[in-house]
Amino acid sequence: MKYLKALIGAVLLIALDQWTKYMVLLHVKPIDSIPLIPGILSFTYHENRGAVWGIMQGQIPILIVTTVIILTVVLWIYSRIPDTKKYRWLHFIAVLVIAGAIGNFIDRLFRHYVVDFIYFELIDFPIFNVADMYVVIAAFLLIFVSVFIYKEDSDFDFLNPKKGGTHE
Repeated sequence: MKYLKALIGAVLLIALDQWTKYMVLLHVKPIDSIPLIPGILSFTYHENRGAVWGIMQGQIPILIVTTVIILTVVLWIYSRIPDTKKYRWLHFIAVLVIAGAIGNFIDRLFRHYVVDFIYFELIDFPIFNVADMYVVIAAFLLIFVSVFIYKEDSDFDFLNPKKGGTHE
């Protein structure tokens, strides 16, 4: 059941990411930018041919391989997370990472660039997209749950086969 929920969640999140990028290609790309809150926030079309903050420009093959490796690791971890109420946060976090990685993977594979469009002009923050938001939210949630929920070393024993990692 946990796999079905994760699959449905990931598919819905990926669909939302791809739909927003499609809308940006249709409506923002032709005019370059749409101010939402003038001087603060806009939808600004940007083709990112690299990774986060534009690093590794033009290295799409490396980024595709890296994404496959990351997805493999996250899927392995997800398969080991016990299907109990205690670990629902980790299930959610893994689904966010998977959806974010696949959302940008689709762009890199088929467009050879990632469509970015959310721009905080006020602080000149790098332009990003919905898939990026999934990954950032997942990272913050992982830090939060690691500090406040999964405080014991034994809370992550499911990842260590030598300590009796189980699929409770």
